[in-house]
Amino acid sequence: MIIGLTGGIGSGKTAVSDLFQDLGITIVDADLASRVVVEKGREELNKISDHFGQDILTTEGELDRAKLREIIFNSEEEKLWLESLLHPAIAAQIKMELDSSKSLYTILVSPLLLETEQKNFCTKVLVVDVPVEMQIQRTSERDNVSEEQIKSIIASQIDRDSRLEQADEVILNDGSIQDLKNKVKKLHIKFLSS
Repeated sequence: MIIGLTGGIGSGKTAVSDLFQDLGITIVDADLASRVVVEKGREELNKISDHFGQDILTTEGELDRAKLREIIFNSEEEKLWLESLLHPAIAAQIKMELDSSKSLYTILVSPLLLETEQKNFCTKVLVVDVPVEMQIQRTSERDNVSEEQIKSIIASQIDRDSRLEQADEVILNDGSIQDLKNKVKKLHIKFLSS
């Protein structure tokens, strides 16, 4: 069984996935997979530098993520080009990692689970949910970015109601870490008996 774990920025996806990992569950992280496919020497990175020019690379020949983010935030066309290149490669990387999992069930963590084909890998969807004000507060404390930038990221993600509508399970992460641990343990037992 594969559980897709998602939630908006600052919802606590990492805290939840870390707790599942502590319980011996394999975690496949879509963000990490998306980094693997653009590592130095990978075909996808070569195509990105051919398309955007050598300026998109650092002096070490690695992807300059900040420059790329700026380009795709300002151009829908470039964003679509990049997604058409990377989404199949990321999906293949995720599938390989899911297939090699040995735990009783596997968690696929993905901020864009419901916006992409990644949801098709999953048996169930688990949404980590928090009120928007809490998302903004946590993200600004964690990433030291402006409220305006956080609101723009929230706006670019699937809206909270749509995310909750697609959830099989929801963890409301608005309490203490102990509260979160208890919720994860309860779900872990439920998943084991599914």
